[in-house]
Amino acid sequence: MVIIVSAPSGSGKSTLVNALMEQVPGIRFSVSYTTRTPRGAERDGESYHYISREEFERRIDAGEFLEYAEVFGNYYGTHRSYVEAAAYSGYDLLLDIDVQGAAQVMDKLPDAVTVFILAPSREVLEKRLRKRSEDSEETIQRRLREASQEVRFAERYSYVLINDDVAESVQNLVSIVRAERVKRERLREKLSPILDTYLSQTAAG
Repeated sequence: MVIIVSAPSGSGKSTLVNALMEQVPGIRFSVSYTTRTPRGAERDGESYHYISREEFERRIDAGEFLEYAEVFGNYYGTHRSYVEAAAYSGYDLLLDIDVQGAAQVMDKLPDAVTVFILAPSREVLEKRLRKRSEDSEETIQRRLREASQEVRFAERYSYVLINDDVAESVQNLVSIVRAERVKRERLREKLSPILDTYLSQTAAG
């Protein structure tokens, strides 16, 4: 199962995703590739895979990315190998990507579970961005403009979480993933042989 989580910056996405990874086993995080430079304590291979623009474009030409987008002069992308490894090993894969990348993945993987995380209002989002004390006023205003565009895509997602209370939002996200796991189509391969034992006994009787 591929799980896509998107949200405007400041919506609390990282907090919810980290809690989900801690509480639900069997999920791997897809580390995106980017051409931007590391920030703060970010480490290559953990936050992102940092590569040059030339290398990223070479990989685009080679068809290596499941999705990619250029945002404010930097490329971001999900390498196909993460999805292939998840399918081979049988674990669920979580993609933390923006709406541009999510739209590309939805087209290629229509059965992906998609979750959009939203602050309860623009005013709350602005307060959260300012509380972080990480961004300049120009950056805050740019993020708010981005949010106004990104929320337009919320209806394309399977689920929309209004992140008003963090603890409640975490449990809702955990519940979504667990519920999706037990859907019959997700268990078809395991369910079929079990059903066969019942049907064969019925036929014999």
